[in-house]
Amino acid sequence: MRDIATKILLGDSREVLKTLDDNAVDLIVTSPPYADRRKNSYGGIDPEEYVDWFLPISGQLLRVLKPTGTFILNIKEKAERGERSTYVLDLILALRKQGWLWTEEFIWHKKNCYPGKWPNRFRDAWERLLQFNKTRNFNMYQEAVMVPVGNWANGRLKNLSETDKIRDNSKSGSGFGKNVSNWLKRSRVYPTNVLQFATVCNNKNHSAAFPQELPEWFIKLFTQEKDWILDPFLGSGTTSEAARSMGRNSIGIEIMPEYAEIVKAKIMQKEPALFNHNKIAV
Repeated sequence: MRDIATKILLGDSREVLKTLDDNAVDLIVTSPPYADRRKNSYGGIDPEEYVDWFLPISGQLLRVLKPTGTFILNIKEKAERGERSTYVLDLILALRKQGWLWTEEFIWHKKNCYPGKWPNRFRDAWERLLQFNKTRNFNMYQEAVMVPVGNWANGRLKNLSETDKIRDNSKSGSGFGKNVSNWLKRSRVYPTNVLQFATVCNNKNHSAAFPQELPEWFIKLFTQEKDWILDPFLGSGTTSEAARSMGRNSIGIEIMPEYAEIVKAKIMQKEPALFNHNKIAV
């Protein structure tokens, strides 16, 4: 894939992002340090300070994302002294004021999450994947993520009512109609916004690596070959690996030199010729 560029930029996203061109990337997929997490590696950000810390970064992301692009933010609340933090909700509201459209929310269900409990709650088995856009006219390739119809069709489509055979308005007032009979002869359907991926158990030399299937799914949904993918908190390099394997160009920013070198070594091991053709930079 010598015609695909993979750029790994070492430094603080708050500064490195300023060097990127306006309207340069098609998709941003990232998982920044959560509030009060990764203190040993990233210092940890207090929940009360998180919005102020993130807004300068998201302001740069708004600048570098194309009008047709999408920003996917993987983030999770924390619980402290028996109460949920609101820092993620505060961040969503602040991003909307900054100019982002909060278009959708996906849920990552960690299907291999092990059980646990605390005095007033149980273990989280999910995380948020927030979708933001600059405009309402963004690129989206829904057919690329269609799934097999599944066993539900055996019963649901067996005896259709008259209303199942027409397109009527949703009773919930959402404005979306339905015609269930359209699915009678289909083998593939559109997925829901709940994504089921296993967590990474061998942490890939990073304490917060997400599964490669996660960025792959959004890359399929929102981009085409040769498009540009950005991860301003690259970590273990999962987004860059996924982008390259799918024929997309990518830019990854990482503040920790050891992580940047690990990603560089992994890609060089797979495609050593890259480094002789200046297709990857650290």
